[in-house]
Amino acid sequence: MPHQQLLGPILSFLQCSTPDAWIDEAKKPENLPTILRDHLACELKAGQTAMHFIRKYVIDKEQGKILADWFAPFEGYLYRQEGDLASLAVKNNIAKSLTPKPGCAYGQDLIDKMVLLIKEELHHFYQVLEIMEGRDIPFENITAGRYAKGMMKHVTTHEPNTLIDKLIIGAYIEARSCERFAKLAPFLADDLNKFYVSLLRSEARHYQDYLILAEQVAGTDISDRIAYFGKVEAELISTPDSDFKFHSGSPI
Repeated sequence: MPHQQLLGPILSFLQCSTPDAWIDEAKKPENLPTILRDHLACELKAGQTAMHFIRKYVIDKEQGKILADWFAPFEGYLYRQEGDLASLAVKNNIAKSLTPKPGCAYGQDLIDKMVLLIKEELHHFYQVLEIMEGRDIPFENITAGRYAKGMMKHVTTHEPNTLIDKLIIGAYIEARSCERFAKLAPFLADDLNKFYVSLLRSEARHYQDYLILAEQVAGTDISDRIAYFGKVEAELISTPDSDFKFHSGSPI
């Protein structure tokens, strides 16, 4: 299939495959609401992470408010159940273009890549919500699993290494999402199958963009650091996990 060409580099990048036990759990019809609710929250979180990189590292406070205003309707829906599907449909656009602070060599590249990522993640948020409403699955608050937190606790605490590590983590999260979409899609209903396969191209580019930015910020070889986080990520994915989520480990 065409998407197998996209998956090749991702499967080489990841240090383990999703356990079959996770697929067995995820394909159960009674677990679909959990998968979709967690997926919805993950799409917003992915966009928020990209927004954080732009606001913290490359733009001023005034421009940061532009980004915050862009996110407000989506955060309002997820955290306070404000608005509805129709109102979100016309909100996915940034009010003005952003420009990096002077002297930031990677600033424009980071803005360009992260703004595109945000647009796509918020669009995916809308699509997941549309699927949930079509199945009468109400959104319920869902707690974060161990996955992202398990990698973040290994982040170096001084710059620019902090940024580099977080970008590498972003690459692994996007790559794992892509791998899981591909593995789970064949077991889902036709509309969900097509939707998850449609996400592969953007997710595959997102992981590459994160790696490119990490290498650009570092200005030196970071292969050892990439391998280190690959080991951490693989352990989180392959070891027993009592909390079933989209990025959880092997179900207990």
